[in-house]
Amino acid sequence: MELNERAELDTSQAKDLGRGGGGGIGIPIPGGGGRGGIIGIVVAVLIALLGGGFGLNAMTNGDEGGQAGDDLDQVCSTANPDRLQDERCRNLLYVNSIQGYWQKAYPELGNGKYEPTITNFFQEAVNTGCGQADSGVGPFYCPADQKVYIDLSFYDELATRFGAKGEFAQPYVLAHEYGHHVQNLLGTNAQAGQGDQSGPKSASVRLELQADCYAGAWAKHASESKDRTGEKPLFKSITEADVSQAIDAAEAIGDDSIQERSGGRVNPDQFTHGTSGQRKRWFSRGYDQGDPKTCDTFGTDQL
Repeated sequence: MELNERAELDTSQAKDLGRGGGGGIGIPIPGGGGRGGIIGIVVAVLIALLGGGFGLNAMTNGDEGGQAGDDLDQVCSTANPDRLQDERCRNLLYVNSIQGYWQKAYPELGNGKYEPTITNFFQEAVNTGCGQADSGVGPFYCPADQKVYIDLSFYDELATRFGAKGEFAQPYVLAHEYGHHVQNLLGTNAQAGQGDQSGPKSASVRLELQADCYAGAWAKHASESKDRTGEKPLFKSITEADVSQAIDAAEAIGDDSIQERSGGRVNPDQFTHGTSGQRKRWFSRGYDQGDPKTCDTFGTDQL
């Protein structure tokens, strides 16, 4: 993967909230990690109701807060020759690409115009429309305020704990969370909330696998994405090796893989995100087909 140093980024699509205020209640990534005890278990069961993610948030009310970070307008400006060495600017580029894709693809799903949203970068803790969360939750989408949240230190954990070390694993993570935003706009989240929230064929698993498939559809078209001027490509190149890194990341965070890594036995009744094989298969389906209309995980028994 090679990024275009000359691309002009749309900084309105991300915000650096800096270091958050308060410790938050950590919700574990399904299968282990994080904090939260009984509260964490209850909220994990409700992940699909809230929009999913690699882990989610506490069920209290809140607004964005914390000490603001650097001004991304300056940090990610083309006037800064080192901007793409900054992880925030690289992730902003990914967000621009993902949302540029959905601006074109969403109307084809037959539900009007795509509504862009922002990604909030935070450190340690953050207050959201879904409640207060800390870094232990992993990246997540909050339907209440329709925003994506990520502590970028998660990528280090993704590489060290889960073995997904490739750079293209990062845009896969964001594309998955924006898949939940698309589901929220379509009303899929609300429909999934009426079904089972755990189990191998639960509504939660179907929701997560569809978000993986949506991420794959974006990846197929990522090299076509343009910067905010509409003229310069955001990526100079994306290779099959890059796509394999995303597939490896999807495979690494399957429910069965996480349960095994946590030292427990594989218990399908506790699945909320899908197995490694399923996550790999549905991302690959999205990538191979390049069409989000083929991502109907709710209309098939073959997950």
